[in-house]
Amino acid sequence: MIQPQTLDAGETAALLHFYADAGVEWMLDEEAVDRFAEFAAEKEARAASRRPATSAPEQARPQQAQPQSARNAPAPRPQPTAPATVPDAEAVAMARQVAESARSLAELKAAVENFDHCILKRSARHSLIATGNPDCRIMIVGAIPGADEDRDGLPLSGRAGELFDRMLHSIGLDREKVVLTNALPWRPPGNRMPTPAEMDICRPFIERQLSLCAPRAVLLLGNFAVRYLVDSAATIHLNRGEWHSVRAGDQIVPALASLHPQDLLLAPANKRLAWQDLLAFRARLGELGLI
Repeated sequence: MIQPQTLDAGETAALLHFYADAGVEWMLDEEAVDRFAEFAAEKEARAASRRPATSAPEQARPQQAQPQSARNAPAPRPQPTAPATVPDAEAVAMARQVAESARSLAELKAAVENFDHCILKRSARHSLIATGNPDCRIMIVGAIPGADEDRDGLPLSGRAGELFDRMLHSIGLDREKVVLTNALPWRPPGNRMPTPAEMDICRPFIERQLSLCAPRAVLLLGNFAVRYLVDSAATIHLNRGEWHSVRAGDQIVPALASLHPQDLLLAPANKRLAWQDLLAFRARLGELGLI
């Protein structure tokens, strides 16, 4: 077993990162605790407290022998306590208040990093907020952050990000010419699906990003982004290549649904469909005078 005291700072950080990528949420004790011995000791203590007192002087009483298991029982260890939580409805209201108070992406990022009322935040390594050029009026919304994005602190990184960079270059764009973000600011542990309550708490943050960036065209990547922002019953294969509408502050803007780069890594044959979507997106950008 790896002993923490044998690791230097870099090795310890690498080990913790490995645990986070594997979906580990709670650290347990290094040594086993004999709960049976603890129970025996507690049972004996309760029995002793119920025995009637005798008239013999205290110093004359024979010492009560303790069971062997009780004498060998380790001292009870303090149990870790979960961070304080608030009701879901209250957390949603707090998230909305925090989001609406931000006047820039930098302020929103700081607010999200200090927001502790969503369980997803507790296991995530980074809080992901939009990057790129907020004045470009072009916004791309990815899906739920994955392990690469959580590790790097950047939307669409890793192999999927490399593929996406090539996709952008193919239509004359790059990360510095668009606003790139994720539908959620935090990666769920173990890449599980977020709960409805978690999605409700996170929704004000993506809505505020849309409002602050005020895009004139949006590209939605993947099933989750389309369901989260357009239609909870939508499926990407039925909706890709179609234009939808999303709200950006007081404006309703066109949003094109397309496949996520991770989907294309798993099914390369679908790259031709993504290419058709990119051409349609570029054509709309040209009509709007954005490129």
